[in-house]
Amino acid sequence: MRLDVLDMISLPGNPARPNDDAFCHSDALAAVFDGATGLGEQILPVDSDAAWIARRGAEGLIQHQAPGRRPRDVLAETARDAETLFKRLRLRAPKETYEIPFASMMLVAIVADGIEALWFGDCVALVKRPHDDVVVVGEAFAKRAREAGGVVRLASVRGVSAPAASRNLPEFMDFLRSERNGVNTKPDRWLFSPDGACAGHAQSRTIAAPPGTDILLASDGFLALASDYERYDAAGLLAAAKSKGLRALCDALREIERGDPDGARYPRFKTSDDATAILLSTV
Repeated sequence: MRLDVLDMISLPGNPARPNDDAFCHSDALAAVFDGATGLGEQILPVDSDAAWIARRGAEGLIQHQAPGRRPRDVLAETARDAETLFKRLRLRAPKETYEIPFASMMLVAIVADGIEALWFGDCVALVKRPHDDVVVVGEAFAKRAREAGGVVRLASVRGVSAPAASRNLPEFMDFLRSERNGVNTKPDRWLFSPDGACAGHAQSRTIAAPPGTDILLASDGFLALASDYERYDAAGLLAAAKSKGLRALCDALREIERGDPDGARYPRFKTSDDATAILLSTV
Protein backbone atom coordinates (compact mmCIF):
# COMPACT_ATOMS: atom_id res chain seq x y z
CA MET A 1 0.00 0.00 0.00
CA ARG A 2 1.12 3.58 -0.63
CA LEU A 3 -0.13 7.16 -0.30
CA ASP A 4 -1.24 8.95 -3.45
CA VAL A 5 -1.35 12.77 -3.34
CA LEU A 6 -4.54 14.15 -4.90
CA ASP A 7 -4.12 17.85 -4.06
CA MET A 8 -2.04 20.14 -1.86
CA ILE A 9 -1.80 23.80 -0.95
CA SER A 10 0.03 26.08 1.49
CA LEU A 11 -0.73 29.80 1.67
CA PRO A 12 0.58 32.47 4.06
CA GLY A 13 -1.92 34.34 6.18
CA ASN A 14 -0.18 37.56 5.20
CA PRO A 15 1.49 37.57 1.75
CA ALA A 16 4.04 40.09 3.03
CA ARG A 17 5.28 37.72 5.73
CA PRO A 18 6.85 34.23 5.65
CA ASN A 19 4.56 31.23 5.60
CA ASP A 20 5.14 29.50 8.95
CA ASP A 21 3.47 26.28 7.74
CA ALA A 22 5.26 23.47 5.91
CA PHE A 23 4.34 20.06 4.54
CA CYS A 24 5.95 16.97 3.09
CA HIS A 25 4.86 13.75 1.40
CA SER A 26 6.17 10.51 -0.04
CA ASP A 27 4.71 7.11 -0.90
CA ALA A 28 5.01 6.11 2.76
CA LEU A 29 4.27 9.22 4.82
CA ALA A 30 2.86 12.73 4.73
CA ALA A 31 2.76 15.54 7.25
CA VAL A 32 1.77 19.14 7.83
CA PHE A 33 3.57 21.44 10.27
CA ASP A 34 2.26 24.72 11.66
CA GLY A 35 5.00 26.88 13.16
CA ALA A 36 3.84 28.80 16.23
CA THR A 37 3.89 32.54 15.57
CA GLY A 38 6.92 34.22 17.11
CA LEU A 39 6.22 36.31 20.21
CA GLY A 40 9.47 38.23 20.46
CA GLU A 41 12.71 38.94 18.67
CA GLN A 42 14.11 36.14 16.53
CA ILE A 43 17.02 34.15 17.85
CA LEU A 44 17.86 32.45 14.55
CA PRO A 45 19.43 34.16 11.49
CA VAL A 46 16.50 33.17 9.24
CA ASP A 47 13.38 34.78 7.77
CA SER A 48 11.18 33.33 10.55
CA ASP A 49 12.01 31.10 13.52
CA ALA A 50 8.53 29.54 13.26
CA ALA A 51 8.96 28.80 9.56
CA TRP A 52 12.40 27.34 10.27
CA ILE A 53 11.16 24.70 12.73
CA ALA A 54 8.25 23.78 10.44
CA ARG A 55 10.57 23.37 7.46
CA ARG A 56 13.11 21.41 9.50
CA GLY A 57 10.35 19.02 10.52
CA ALA A 58 9.09 18.49 6.99
CA GLU A 59 12.55 18.11 5.47
CA GLY A 60 13.75 15.80 8.25
CA LEU A 61 10.88 13.35 7.91
CA ILE A 62 11.62 12.85 4.22
CA GLN A 63 15.36 12.61 4.88
CA HIS A 64 15.10 10.00 7.64
CA GLN A 65 12.25 7.80 6.42
CA ALA A 66 13.21 4.26 5.42
CA PRO A 67 11.24 1.09 4.61
CA GLY A 68 10.14 -0.66 7.79
CA ARG A 69 11.27 2.14 10.07
CA ARG A 70 8.85 3.12 12.84
CA PRO A 71 7.31 6.58 12.25
CA ARG A 72 8.11 7.65 15.81
CA ASP A 73 11.78 6.79 15.27
CA VAL A 74 11.81 8.89 12.10
CA LEU A 75 10.26 11.75 14.04
CA ALA A 76 12.77 11.37 16.88
CA GLU A 77 15.76 11.59 14.55
CA THR A 78 14.20 14.61 12.86
CA ALA A 79 13.82 16.35 16.24
CA ARG A 80 17.39 15.48 17.25
CA ASP A 81 18.71 16.99 14.03
CA ALA A 82 16.66 20.12 14.65
CA GLU A 83 18.06 20.35 18.19
CA THR A 84 21.64 20.08 16.96
CA LEU A 85 21.14 22.67 14.24
CA PHE A 86 19.23 25.04 16.53
CA LYS A 87 22.09 25.08 19.04
CA ARG A 88 24.58 25.69 16.24
CA LEU A 89 22.66 28.50 14.51
CA ARG A 90 21.02 30.42 17.33
CA LEU A 91 22.33 33.88 18.07
CA ARG A 92 21.87 33.34 21.81
CA ALA A 93 20.24 30.89 24.18
CA PRO A 94 16.52 31.45 24.83
CA LYS A 95 15.80 33.40 28.01
CA GLU A 96 12.25 32.06 28.25
CA THR A 97 10.43 29.13 26.68
CA TYR A 98 8.32 31.37 24.44
CA GLU A 99 11.46 32.23 22.45
CA ILE A 100 11.98 28.61 21.35
CA PRO A 101 10.53 27.75 17.93
CA PHE A 102 7.62 25.28 18.16
CA ALA A 103 5.25 23.71 15.67
CA SER A 104 2.03 21.75 15.69
CA MET A 105 2.14 18.68 13.45
CA MET A 106 0.03 15.92 11.95
CA LEU A 107 1.92 12.98 10.47
CA VAL A 108 0.46 9.87 8.85
CA ALA A 109 2.57 6.93 7.75
CA ILE A 110 1.88 3.56 6.17
CA VAL A 111 2.30 0.71 8.68
CA ALA A 112 1.39 -2.96 8.68
CA ASP A 113 -2.10 -2.43 10.15
CA GLY A 114 -3.03 0.61 7.99
CA ILE A 115 -1.84 4.11 8.82
CA GLU A 116 -0.26 5.40 12.00
CA ALA A 117 -0.95 9.03 12.93
CA LEU A 118 1.37 11.01 15.19
CA TRP A 119 0.55 14.55 16.18
CA PHE A 120 1.26 17.59 18.29
CA GLY A 121 -1.05 20.52 18.87
CA ASP A 122 -3.94 21.51 16.63
CA CYS A 123 -3.26 20.09 13.19
CA VAL A 124 -5.80 17.47 12.09
CA ALA A 125 -6.29 14.39 9.93
CA LEU A 126 -9.72 13.55 8.51
CA VAL A 127 -9.87 9.92 7.42
CA LYS A 128 -12.66 8.29 5.40
CA ARG A 129 -12.58 4.63 4.54
CA PRO A 130 -14.82 3.43 1.70
CA HIS A 131 -18.44 3.11 2.88
CA ASP A 132 -17.57 4.43 6.35
CA ASP A 133 -17.94 7.67 8.32
CA VAL A 134 -15.17 10.23 8.60
CA VAL A 135 -12.77 9.69 11.50
CA VAL A 136 -11.31 12.85 13.06
CA VAL A 137 -7.74 12.37 14.30
CA GLY A 138 -6.44 14.95 16.75
CA GLU A 139 -8.05 17.45 19.10
CA ALA A 140 -8.04 20.44 16.77
CA PHE A 141 -11.80 21.06 16.81
CA ALA A 142 -11.95 21.17 20.61
CA LYS A 143 -8.77 23.25 20.89
CA ARG A 144 -9.98 25.81 18.39
CA ALA A 145 -13.28 26.17 20.24
CA ARG A 146 -11.44 26.71 23.53
CA GLU A 147 -9.15 29.27 21.92
CA ALA A 148 -12.08 31.23 20.46
CA GLY A 149 -13.72 31.28 23.88
CA GLY A 150 -10.47 32.43 25.44
CA VAL A 151 -10.14 35.24 22.91
CA VAL A 152 -13.62 36.49 23.79
CA ARG A 153 -12.93 36.45 27.54
CA LEU A 154 -9.52 38.07 27.23
CA ALA A 155 -10.77 40.74 24.83
CA SER A 156 -13.56 41.59 27.28
CA VAL A 157 -11.13 41.89 30.18
CA ARG A 158 -8.78 44.09 28.14
CA GLY A 159 -11.61 46.19 26.69
CA VAL A 160 -10.78 45.20 23.12
CA SER A 161 -13.65 44.95 20.65
CA ALA A 162 -11.58 43.85 17.63
CA PRO A 163 -9.18 41.14 18.82
CA ALA A 164 -7.80 40.29 15.37
CA ALA A 165 -6.80 43.89 14.61
CA SER A 166 -3.00 44.05 14.52
CA ARG A 167 -3.04 47.29 16.53
CA ASN A 168 -4.39 45.33 19.49
CA LEU A 169 -1.71 42.61 19.55
CA PRO A 170 0.26 44.31 22.38
CA GLU A 171 -2.84 43.95 24.57
CA PHE A 172 -2.52 40.17 24.40
CA MET A 173 1.24 39.68 24.28
CA ASP A 174 1.81 39.02 27.98
CA PHE A 175 -0.96 36.40 27.95
CA LEU A 176 0.34 34.73 24.79
CA ARG A 177 3.89 34.58 26.15
CA SER A 178 2.69 33.12 29.43
CA GLU A 179 0.75 30.44 27.56
CA ARG A 180 3.73 29.62 25.33
CA ASN A 181 5.98 29.30 28.37
CA GLY A 182 3.89 26.27 29.39
CA VAL A 183 4.64 24.33 26.20
CA ASN A 184 6.52 21.03 26.62
CA THR A 185 5.83 20.99 30.36
CA LYS A 186 2.75 18.71 30.57
CA PRO A 187 1.70 15.55 28.70
CA ASP A 188 -0.91 17.37 26.59
CA ARG A 189 1.18 20.51 25.97
CA TRP A 190 4.02 19.12 23.85
CA LEU A 191 4.80 20.50 20.39
CA PHE A 192 7.43 19.64 17.79
CA SER A 193 10.57 21.52 18.76
CA PRO A 194 14.37 21.47 18.60
CA ASP A 195 14.34 18.91 21.42
CA GLY A 196 15.09 15.27 20.76
CA ALA A 197 12.73 14.25 23.55
CA CYS A 198 9.63 15.71 21.90
CA ALA A 199 8.97 12.68 19.67
CA GLY A 200 8.30 10.53 22.72
CA HIS A 201 5.41 12.83 23.66
CA ALA A 202 3.63 12.86 20.29
CA GLN A 203 0.11 11.47 20.52
CA SER A 204 -0.64 8.51 18.29
CA ARG A 205 -3.39 6.43 16.74
CA THR A 206 -3.40 3.54 14.27
CA ILE A 207 -6.30 3.28 11.84
CA ALA A 208 -7.19 0.65 9.26
CA ALA A 209 -6.90 2.24 5.81
CA PRO A 210 -7.84 -0.08 2.93
CA PRO A 211 -7.26 1.07 -0.65
CA GLY A 212 -9.51 4.01 -1.49
CA THR A 213 -9.25 5.57 1.98
CA ASP A 214 -9.24 9.38 1.69
CA ILE A 215 -7.12 11.43 4.10
CA LEU A 216 -7.08 15.20 4.54
CA LEU A 217 -4.22 16.64 6.58
CA ALA A 218 -4.67 20.27 7.57
CA SER A 219 -3.18 23.00 9.70
CA ASP A 220 -5.57 24.87 11.94
CA GLY A 221 -5.57 27.83 9.58
CA PHE A 222 -7.19 25.71 6.87
CA LEU A 223 -9.38 23.82 9.34
CA ALA A 224 -10.91 27.15 10.39
CA LEU A 225 -13.43 26.69 7.57
CA ALA A 226 -15.02 24.04 9.77
CA SER A 227 -13.79 24.66 13.31
CA ASP A 228 -14.16 28.45 13.42
CA TYR A 229 -16.36 29.61 10.56
CA GLU A 230 -18.68 26.56 10.55
CA ARG A 231 -18.99 26.37 6.77
CA TYR A 232 -18.56 22.59 6.97
CA ASP A 233 -18.48 19.75 9.42
CA ALA A 234 -15.57 17.29 9.22
CA ALA A 235 -17.25 15.07 6.63
CA GLY A 236 -18.36 18.06 4.56
CA LEU A 237 -14.87 19.58 4.55
CA LEU A 238 -13.31 16.36 3.26
CA ALA A 239 -16.02 15.97 0.63
CA ALA A 240 -15.57 19.60 -0.48
CA ALA A 241 -11.80 19.12 -0.70
CA LYS A 242 -12.40 16.28 -3.16
CA SER A 243 -15.15 17.95 -5.18
CA LYS A 244 -14.08 21.62 -5.20
CA GLY A 245 -10.32 21.40 -4.69
CA LEU A 246 -8.15 22.93 -2.01
CA ARG A 247 -7.55 26.20 -3.84
CA ALA A 248 -11.29 26.93 -4.01
CA LEU A 249 -11.62 26.20 -0.29
CA CYS A 250 -8.74 28.55 0.52
CA ASP A 251 -10.35 31.26 -1.61
CA ALA A 252 -13.57 30.83 0.39
CA LEU A 253 -11.58 30.91 3.63
CA ARG A 254 -9.91 34.22 2.78
CA GLU A 255 -13.21 35.74 1.64
CA ILE A 256 -14.73 35.01 5.05
CA GLU A 257 -11.75 36.56 6.81
CA ARG A 258 -11.75 39.66 4.61
CA GLY A 259 -15.38 40.15 5.61
CA ASP A 260 -14.44 40.08 9.30
CA PRO A 261 -10.92 41.59 9.37
CA ASP A 262 -10.93 42.57 13.05
CA GLY A 263 -12.39 39.36 14.47
CA ALA A 264 -15.64 40.92 15.67
CA ARG A 265 -17.80 38.08 14.32
CA TYR A 266 -15.27 35.26 14.54
CA PRO A 267 -13.01 35.92 17.56
CA ARG A 268 -9.35 35.16 16.86
CA PHE A 269 -5.94 36.74 17.39
CA LYS A 270 -5.06 37.17 13.68
CA THR A 271 -7.16 38.19 10.70
CA SER A 272 -5.80 35.29 8.62
CA ASP A 273 -3.58 32.38 9.58
CA ASP A 274 -1.30 30.38 7.32
CA ALA A 275 -3.38 27.62 5.70
CA THR A 276 -1.97 24.27 4.59
CA ALA A 277 -3.67 21.06 3.50
CA ILE A 278 -2.81 17.81 1.70
CA LEU A 279 -5.43 15.51 0.24
CA LEU A 280 -4.33 11.87 0.00
CA SER A 281 -5.72 8.48 -0.87
CA THR A 282 -4.39 5.00 -0.12
CA VAL A 283 -3.72 2.81 -3.16
